[in-house]
Amino acid sequence: MLDGVVGPLRDEARETDERRLLVLAGDPDRTRRAAGDALDAAAIDRSDATLVGPEPALDCEHLPPERSADLLGTTREAVVLDMHAACRPNTIGRAVGVVDGGGLLVLLTPSLDTWPDRRDGFDEGLAVPPADLSAVTGRFRRRLVETLRTHPGIAVVDADAHRVERDGLTDPPPVVAGGGVSLPDARTFPDAVYEACLTDDQADAVLELERLREAGQAVVIEADRGRGKSSAAGLSAGALALAGEDVLVAAPAYRNAAEVLERARERLTAADALASVDDPDTPHELTAPDGSVRFRRAADAADGPGLPGDPDAVIVDEAAALPVHVLDSFLDAPAVAFATTVHGYEGAGRGFSVRFRDHLDQTDHDVGEIRMTEPIRYAAGDPVEVWAFRALLLDASPPVEPLVADAQTETVEYVTLDAADLVADETLLREAFGLLVLAHYRTEPDDLARLLDAPNVAVRALLHDGHVVSVALLAREGGLDDETRANMYDGARIRGNMLPDVLTTQLRDESAGVPVGYRVLRIATHHTARSRGLGSRLLTEVRAEFATDVDWLGVGYGATPELLAFWAANGYAPVHLSTTRNDESGEYSALMLDPTSDAGADLFARHADQFVARVGDVLADPLTDLDPDVARATLSALHRDADPELADWEWRQVASAAFGPGLFDMAPGLYRRLAVTYFTADVDLTLTPRQERLLVLKPLQGRPWDAVAATLDYHSTAEAMRALGDALEPLVDEFGPDAALTEADRYR
Repeated sequence: MLDGVVGPLRDEARETDERRLLVLAGDPDRTRRAAGDALDAAAIDRSDATLVGPEPALDCEHLPPERSADLLGTTREAVVLDMHAACRPNTIGRAVGVVDGGGLLVLLTPSLDTWPDRRDGFDEGLAVPPADLSAVTGRFRRRLVETLRTHPGIAVVDADAHRVERDGLTDPPPVVAGGGVSLPDARTFPDAVYEACLTDDQADAVLELERLREAGQAVVIEADRGRGKSSAAGLSAGALALAGEDVLVAAPAYRNAAEVLERARERLTAADALASVDDPDTPHELTAPDGSVRFRRAADAADGPGLPGDPDAVIVDEAAALPVHVLDSFLDAPAVAFATTVHGYEGAGRGFSVRFRDHLDQTDHDVGEIRMTEPIRYAAGDPVEVWAFRALLLDASPPVEPLVADAQTETVEYVTLDAADLVADETLLREAFGLLVLAHYRTEPDDLARLLDAPNVAVRALLHDGHVVSVALLAREGGLDDETRANMYDGARIRGNMLPDVLTTQLRDESAGVPVGYRVLRIATHHTARSRGLGSRLLTEVRAEFATDVDWLGVGYGATPELLAFWAANGYAPVHLSTTRNDESGEYSALMLDPTSDAGADLFARHADQFVARVGDVLADPLTDLDPDVARATLSALHRDADPELADWEWRQVASAAFGPGLFDMAPGLYRRLAVTYFTADVDLTLTPRQERLLVLKPLQGRPWDAVAATLDYHSTAEAMRALGDALEPLVDEFGPDAALTEADRYR
């Protein structure tokens, strides 16, 4: 039976240089045996196949689902994805992308008729306490099954009944052979670099990247996944190194840039110019006689004065996955390129466009842009790619600009987007999810299933003429029983309760899981309608709806001054700053609460007070490298009755340093407590932003005087010391008792 299905399916895939998808549904053991038969029928060598599943059921490479990220950056003739134990959308997205043209993606599933109603390992992660597994719905899988049964290029075989439901054949027109890659006339890189390109798109991208030979140039490359942008970047990096340039390659993680390094090594090797490589399997540094290509994780490369090694050019891959302040740091390079994926598992490059392109255009760089659309690994219009885009909403997008261009706070309607309604209205679903993808680099296929199936998730939106202009994804947390809270206090991880988890496990408050709240997982406003108060209007409506039902509203996010100001303006106040940076974004996370009941107010008050009590010490040690503007914005968002609690002799020390001959270094802790009081107390003092940054850098973070002077552009350390005294004077006058004022009057 399988020979009659798989043979023609495979032949059609090879004739068209497209992929095909084979679904083997039924009993786990039967589908696994059938997968081996299918690989044989397709004449696919086991060395060219990978099984992703819980057990090594086939004699080929095996990856457990939790290691499916290892697939990224590889190419396989066949991937067999065993989904009996769990249907993980992220894993589907990874598997689709690595199958080569002419190859097969094989899905092993339970019976398609019963699959949506089964609960599995992925669903267990959606069953957020206090809800149980029975509360998880099957909407995502029901929608997935519908696409498998209706999309072109997908064969479906019932392994239990030995019945072919669909043969998956599309009867495509004959493929017209291409004419090869054209070498651009204006090229300066060696011909061999262009001859290594696989498409004209790729050659055009390399030509654009030639601009990196000149200072003041910036290049932006956007591409759908599988278009060869990383290869183009690697070919160009190798060519630049051959020309004597030092190239820094940066990305969120090494796996994102592995293709860039590999293509650069190939170019240097082909030119007999590879002088050394630090690691033959995972090269991080390649040297040529006069140039080099070096990889650094983006967050590390951006962390410090200047870029590591003072490169001649920087290539940033997967730029959409990086925060603006990290991207900003690479503009210090003489020339820089930003490459990112538009539609793909890693996220949406259009988020990069919205968040960073305007900023880039305002710099002195001469900016060039290119969009790559021609696939490298398979033919354009490949039906498996089209299916994946629809099934996982990889190409979801918000409404086109004209539909929401006139949106104002008075023209929009606040609505509940029920998951059932979203599944029934594909346009509404694509608009809402597309807006989340556009605004948040972390939005991924798993989030689609979470939105449709998780019992603790709610979606609220503002519609303008029926189109989504602003959307919020909310998660219900807390309300945990005694046993669950005790386990969490002892270190157990409780799914989907991020805020209670941090307050309990890290801040040692076992009762933090009692109050119930909604955490804002994501909030996004269409870029055409930003800065009109729509995000704030949405949060106001959310508060009005939920305030009588829960104890708090909360949020956790990578802290930036702009985001801190936004959340503070909407009534949220900080209770915690993480002491480690996010591995990929490079940001410290802020947790903020907006209490809505007495229980929520009690929770907030005790953690806000504890935060004020400890934040000075935290800034002086684990957060000594925190951006001073983030520290200013965080502390200023708190309005607590603060007292530095200094003894009279301590006040005399401070007053003497502010107004007279006293020395800061005699008792730094006194000034730390006073600085915290200044930022958190609700007083009207007129310190300049520069003076506030000085209070953060020296009293709070304890940075060396020479570093403080350099950061704030003081001419000398002596000038910085005098400036600190000037900044302390109004603080002494505002908070100091008689002992401080008497000491100050001696020197006025």
